[in-house]
Amino acid sequence: MTSAQTEWFDVPQPALAADVLHVDVDGYEGPLDLLLDLARRQKVDLAGISVLSLARQYLAFIDRVREGRIEVAADYLVMAAWLAYLKSRLMVPQAADDDEPSGEMLAAMLQFRLQRLEAMRGAAARLMARSRLGIHIFGRGAPEPLEIARRSIWDASLYDVLKAYSSQRERGIATDYAPFVRKVWSLQDARDILQRLIGDSADWVSLDAYLAQYLASPADRATVRASTFASSLELVRQGEIDMRQGQTFGPLLVRRRQRDET
Repeated sequence: MTSAQTEWFDVPQPALAADVLHVDVDGYEGPLDLLLDLARRQKVDLAGISVLSLARQYLAFIDRVREGRIEVAADYLVMAAWLAYLKSRLMVPQAADDDEPSGEMLAAMLQFRLQRLEAMRGAAARLMARSRLGIHIFGRGAPEPLEIARRSIWDASLYDVLKAYSSQRERGIATDYAPFVRKVWSLQDARDILQRLIGDSADWVSLDAYLAQYLASPADRATVRASTFASSLELVRQGEIDMRQGQTFGPLLVRRRQRDET
């Protein structure tokens, strides 16, 4: 390219290796991961790391990223602000009436968070490094069946044993079931009794008065009334007795029909 052409175009100059910004965010889940990576580069134990030096490295990293016009997430900026505050607390002596945590306490809290993150990432790495079924190791093609042996353990007192034995004995005892047979009046029996009780009486008498001795038993009351009422209707149809009822649901009155009545 000629000198005339360079006047119209900005030709980028090759940068030195020290000035090149390398940003590797693979696996970073937040600013704490970045702090842990910076601490690892110091190659010291996290318990004895210089929090002040770590804060300076983090702030310098954020400044380089922002100078490179790279979007920085808000949580990284929040961590940067907090580290700047921590840096000031470590450099400035704490007043006697200051109720806020000291710089040493804040640094210890940060060290504890870094140690916990390091432990979690180490445990995750160990889990992922284990052999996986179907990829690194394989199961048997014809696995042997597992034989499951079951044994019952009974916990019962002598009373429970005797009660169970008696229950089994009661089941084996044969029992005869005799259903209750209800006594039923036949129409012929009711007809004969009704003719005998009425006789030649010409006075009107309640039907229940004739059946008072038979209605005393609650078990026979329904069949006595039903059979007697049906028989009385049959006798009225044959012209042997008369029947009337003075009012609705009133008593039934019967008498022997007189022969001279038409």
